[in-house]
Amino acid sequence: MIRVLLVDDQPLIRSGFRALLDAEDDIEVVAEAGDGGDGVALARRHRPDVVLIDVRMPVVDGIEATRRIAADPDLAAVHVVVLTNYGLDEYVFDALRAGAAGFLVKDIRPEDFLHAVRVAARGDALLAPSITRRLIDRYVTQPPLPRPAAALADLTAREREAVVLAAQGLSNAGIAARMAISPITAKTHINRAMTKLHARDRAQLVIVAYESGLITPRGP
Repeated sequence: MIRVLLVDDQPLIRSGFRALLDAEDDIEVVAEAGDGGDGVALARRHRPDVVLIDVRMPVVDGIEATRRIAADPDLAAVHVVVLTNYGLDEYVFDALRAGAAGFLVKDIRPEDFLHAVRVAARGDALLAPSITRRLIDRYVTQPPLPRPAAALADLTAREREAVVLAAQGLSNAGIAARMAISPITAKTHINRAMTKLHARDRAQLVIVAYESGLITPRGP
């Protein structure tokens, strides 16, 4: 059973999501909150698999709430998915840096929404190739100063290759095809790289890959 926490300051939005999620046999909404601060408290109380959180809320917004959840070692298994009405904006980049596993636009189709919740519960990032492409474009137009990542030296050559491919938007299956390995081995490379680079999930791994200088918009 996938346990979900809903955090949104609009009760009607929460009710719609709850009705959709509770209708599924493998998903259960364990709690709701209308503010990010309350959402963090409920995450600590219920330890859900997935937190669906609105990016813009009064008092404590979704970004700060995501940061607090990601910083709590007791909530390491909690996957935060940011909800937004605005598509890929600066708030979403901030949320990814704060520790979000990905984001969803609120006008997503119901079947895609349910699939995304299941993907997040597995620990996979909600970064489709098209989203990763736009993330790359953002670094082209506003390249940040690379931050040092000493742990890069701990990556094996195959792990570095897998991270680069992940940062280009490839799934585990795509990475496996490019590297001529099995999808399970590809996932192992990615998981080991996340551990070494202290990346919470695949989304964080992509951010670290760019900000560490492992990959640039011009290529690895």
